[in-house]
Amino acid sequence: MGVKKLSQGVKNEGNGSNDNVFASCSFSSLGLDSNLCEQLHERLGFEVPTLVQAQAIPVILSGRHALVNAATGTGKTAAYLAPIVHLLQGYENRIQRSDGTFALVLVPTRELCLQVYEILQKLLHRFHWIVPGYIMGGENRSKEKARLRKGISILIATPGRLLDHLKNTTSFLHLNLRWIIFDEADRILELGFGKDIEEILDLLGSRKTVHDDQKNTVTRNSKIQRQNLLLSATLNEKVNHLAKISLDNPVMVGLDDKKIEQISTAVSNDHSESDGDNEEEYSSKMPTVGDYKVPVQLIQRYMKVPCGSRLPVLLSIIKHLFEREPSQKVVVFFSTCDAVDFHYSLLSEFQFSSYSQTEGTRQKFLGCKIFRLHGNMVQEDRRTSFQTFKTEKSALLLSSDVSARGLDFPKVRCIIQYDSPGEATEYVHRVGRTARLGEKGESLLFLQPVEIDYLQDLEKHGVSLTEYPILKVLDSFPLYGQKNYTKKSVFLDSHPWVLCLQKALEAFIMSKAEVDKLAKKAFCSWVRAYTAHRGELKRIFMIKKLHLGHVAKSFALKQQPSLVGQSFQKQAKKRKRFERKTGVSKKRKVGSVTGRRP
Repeated sequence: MGVKKLSQGVKNEGNGSNDNVFASCSFSSLGLDSNLCEQLHERLGFEVPTLVQAQAIPVILSGRHALVNAATGTGKTAAYLAPIVHLLQGYENRIQRSDGTFALVLVPTRELCLQVYEILQKLLHRFHWIVPGYIMGGENRSKEKARLRKGISILIATPGRLLDHLKNTTSFLHLNLRWIIFDEADRILELGFGKDIEEILDLLGSRKTVHDDQKNTVTRNSKIQRQNLLLSATLNEKVNHLAKISLDNPVMVGLDDKKIEQISTAVSNDHSESDGDNEEEYSSKMPTVGDYKVPVQLIQRYMKVPCGSRLPVLLSIIKHLFEREPSQKVVVFFSTCDAVDFHYSLLSEFQFSSYSQTEGTRQKFLGCKIFRLHGNMVQEDRRTSFQTFKTEKSALLLSSDVSARGLDFPKVRCIIQYDSPGEATEYVHRVGRTARLGEKGESLLFLQPVEIDYLQDLEKHGVSLTEYPILKVLDSFPLYGQKNYTKKSVFLDSHPWVLCLQKALEAFIMSKAEVDKLAKKAFCSWVRAYTAHRGELKRIFMIKKLHLGHVAKSFALKQQPSLVGQSFQKQAKKRKRFERKTGVSKKRKVGSVTGRRP
């Protein structure tokens, strides 16, 4: 596959925080319909194209395959939807629903599916004859089948549900399919959809095959000229493989020379089609992180917090952020769904008073609206949380990594990574929920003292963090009735505010049986997740380095829950009681229980 580097005659004349916007360029100058340009401005808020839009739109309009490597929050969804809408509305014979699907957008998650659909609806405001639609897991399959039978012009889909309909819905018409777009391709592959994608490409006749020494050929017998687009935040072997089997002589957008050379080598050994001109590719004022980019206006900081003090420090930081700026949105990332559920229940109910702990003077510790989002929620709850948090002006979202990719939550001011993301690319995807489209943003990373080497791992990828003044924040909280309270505490874990808050949290957990149950469940799942770090990260995140009693304390538990199943604990207690009463050992029966592997 030949590789062509993008060239255009526009320069980045943006300044300030909008370095990723081309001030001298307009959507109309890129060749888009005037009505479509109005929708981009009025409904999506784009006054001028962003960098990736200025680069990608002319390529897509030309009909070329493209691989787009773009930072999160740069308007890449509109970068591929706008030219597709432009081309469809310009058909000489106006398209109809009965013509079936013309464009297919594949996305990794249900939330991203809904988000792309919303953006598409706004772009199609003046083009009512172009019908948008989506299919995804968790939705009613029969209703989806009915919509496909009527016809959907531009279809957004998650891979599993799309494959299901391709195999089983005979009324799904895709003979006129012209575009296949892989949005967040790296995440699609990370979620294990690689085989599904290959099968989808086979069923749609868009997979390229290599026959011995012959050139790549597309296994498709269609008169429709197919155009495939692959958008990926990070580049790896899996993404390279997908590019190899789906893209034909693509134009590379947003990649530097080194990355293009890597892709060229991975995708093809034939350089005869390479562009020989000394064309200059644009470079935005963004530092690179491995194969990723982060906005320069993003303030990145870390906190070194002892394990047993993590929970009161987290609550204090959140309280401080909302007291400092009430009208803002904050997202906190956790490693497990159980941790999200526990902290959501805790923060929604926890009451506290720094004056005294009498019932009458307690108030809700956090006054902001709180939402949660993770993959184990039922679809309707996920949809409600996602949509409501987007529209709120001030709110807190507790989330697993289901929110880390592609989702655009407007006006998110701060990202807190309470649990380490592991890979550097995951770190960058999480912080990418803030500082979008030139807006300001900050991120805070919690690290335990034994995890501090993780900063060096991030630095290898170009990520540099400064320390957050956590003691200064803790000193700002008033504590009344504390005789020995000093404003300047040297050690975080002995800070009077932390000790007082931790004590109140533990008392609250003990008084609430349901929250206590959630805390124990979250503790067990957190330990399992911590042991799942791979490769070099195992050296940094070692469960043997942690005191599990302190880990339990971070869930406001006074005692460490057993990691052994409850059923076994009950069996063991029954056995001990029986032996005390009768003096007879039940070794054989107990052995049959304990001999099983969990």
